[in-house]
Amino acid sequence: MQFLLAFIVVGPLIGAAAALLPAPPGLKGKSPDQAVLRHGVTVTGAILAAAIVLALGFDHDQPSKMQATTDISWIPALDVRIHLGTDGISLPLLVLTALLTFLCALYSYFKMPEGPSPKAFVALLLVLECGTLATFAVLDLLLFFLAFETVLIPMYFLIARWGGAGRRPAAWKFILFTLLGSVVMLLGLLLVGLQAGTFDMLALATDNGRGLTLSVQVIAVLAIGVGLAVKTPMWPLHSWLPDAHTAAPTVGSVLLAGVLLKMGTYGFVRIVLPIAPDGMQVFAPYLAAFAVVGVIYGSLACLALARPGSKGDLKRLIAYSSVGHMGFVLLGIATMTPTGVNGALFANIAHGLITGLLFFLAGAVKDRYGTADLDTLAGATGAALYGRAPRLGGLLAFAAVASLGLPGLAGFWGEMLALFGAFDPADGLSRPAFLTFMAIGGLGTLLTAAYLLVVVRRVCMGGPRPVGEPRLADVQGYEVAAWTPLVALTVLAGLWPAVLLGLTDPAVQKLLAGGKA
Repeated sequence: MQFLLAFIVVGPLIGAAAALLPAPPGLKGKSPDQAVLRHGVTVTGAILAAAIVLALGFDHDQPSKMQATTDISWIPALDVRIHLGTDGISLPLLVLTALLTFLCALYSYFKMPEGPSPKAFVALLLVLECGTLATFAVLDLLLFFLAFETVLIPMYFLIARWGGAGRRPAAWKFILFTLLGSVVMLLGLLLVGLQAGTFDMLALATDNGRGLTLSVQVIAVLAIGVGLAVKTPMWPLHSWLPDAHTAAPTVGSVLLAGVLLKMGTYGFVRIVLPIAPDGMQVFAPYLAAFAVVGVIYGSLACLALARPGSKGDLKRLIAYSSVGHMGFVLLGIATMTPTGVNGALFANIAHGLITGLLFFLAGAVKDRYGTADLDTLAGATGAALYGRAPRLGGLLAFAAVASLGLPGLAGFWGEMLALFGAFDPADGLSRPAFLTFMAIGGLGTLLTAAYLLVVVRRVCMGGPRPVGEPRLADVQGYEVAAWTPLVALTVLAGLWPAVLLGLTDPAVQKLLAGGKA
């Protein structure tokens, strides 16, 4: 298990280096480009297989215990250690990352985005996977920061070199926002580590803030929280996200929404909540307020984009929907209760599955129509997908109703638990304030349903297909292979939430109790 987790973290980096080397003559296939794309599928498939074996070998009777640990001294002068491990909080995120990266590599093998050589594309994809997996596996504050930053460069180049219109400004906006946030976060991490005398996240969580004064905790939460909030993204630090999603290639959007946004909320749960609980309690009402404003803001922006004549872009609409959905995750974290934090972690996974599927579908629609403009997709009669590509239209409708939180699908449980957490927040937090936040969040669920149903009505429904107009290519075999796992897991998590909650709840209980099981 120890070796397996180390392989999961380091394997993609080795694969990225190998992708830049010439392919052996017997493995080139029809062309070197095909060989390197096949290499990406093979490496990400091996990492996914290792993640599944890790999940199967995980001691499910003790999900609060850190398992598969590696602890090696790296910089003794600062007590920085190569410390890896996984528990019920990080394991689902590791598996989700491995799954989405494999599906993106598989999709790209058949539908490579337009741009430079596939060698660089595959290498960047694997470096991105390495940084993301490391973020969820490391247990040292400085290593967390390094892993957190590793993903920025590959994502920048994926947007800038393989993206669509406006890709360069979008890529620059992405890198500037996230780098500035990360600089502030580094100062907060250094403050915590130097004041406490260790950068070990397990030791700091067990200490539960007792070695830090209130003023240090407040400053640390503010600094670390800003960096994490940019990546989440929390309103009003979200403005880089719509441009990045609109310009990014399909697989870039899938990984950005499905995995990278989770790094911010994971940092709140893994670092801020257990290490500086008193400082978090000071800022919790403000975090909740920003969260519910983001829920309403994202929903209203989506409604404006979905309105006929607004020239709204489908990918941009899904990006704004992420601002709203991640607002529910932040609201759950801000309650500082087991119910709310479990809801936040569940919503993280649900959002990765559902929004990953939505971006896959939006990319497929754009490939067929040549545009993601909603007015163009709807056409004069509104007859878009049901009449021309019915299976694609059915999948888009499924993903939309899953995203709006239909009971029985994955999107329902996280938002409901976050609202339940706000109904009865942690001791010391103002219950009237959180009841207000709960009411605003409840309104956000109605607005979410409104804009997604408008999208389904406009893009999927309408009059019959005009006589003589050809059908579009419906769902292809490689698309079935890439999308079926997301559909199946969305249904499974919705019908059997205990699969996730059974992992996260004991770990969350221990986390909030200051490391005591």
